[in-house]
Amino acid sequence: MQSTLDDFKSTLDQAPVQLSKIADSDSGKIPSAGKWSKKQVLGHLIDSAANNHQRFVRAQLGQELAFPGYEQEGWVAVQHYQEESWSTLIELWHSYNRHLLHVMARVPPNKINHRCAIGSSNPVTLEFLMKDYVVHMKHHLRQVLE
Repeated sequence: MQSTLDDFKSTLDQAPVQLSKIADSDSGKIPSAGKWSKKQVLGHLIDSAANNHQRFVRAQLGQELAFPGYEQEGWVAVQHYQEESWSTLIELWHSYNRHLLHVMARVPPNKINHRCAIGSSNPVTLEFLMKDYVVHMKHHLRQVLE
């Protein structure tokens, strides 16, 4: 888990500088029908942080928990990320993830294997959820930065 936390911290140290190089006007361009703009992708990552925040905290409070799935299209649509300023989205994404890093780094070893089911998926451990969160975040950051 430590290598995941180190990778997460490194990403959080570097990404805001890279994201800030993207102009607000460019961040809002929709590449093609059915695709998200950079603003919407970063908004999706904010939503992912919000959903996973709940999971990371609640999973430590019980042995086995079930969480609802995440309706990503709906979340992105109702929050109108396309109309938000790019700098605000960067700041919110960065701050939220700094807090998640703080939470993740302090999960006691005896809670790391608590099981979590999300939607209709098979249960996974809290450790799996945290590692998968970082992988997912980095995947979408690469999309934004390309």
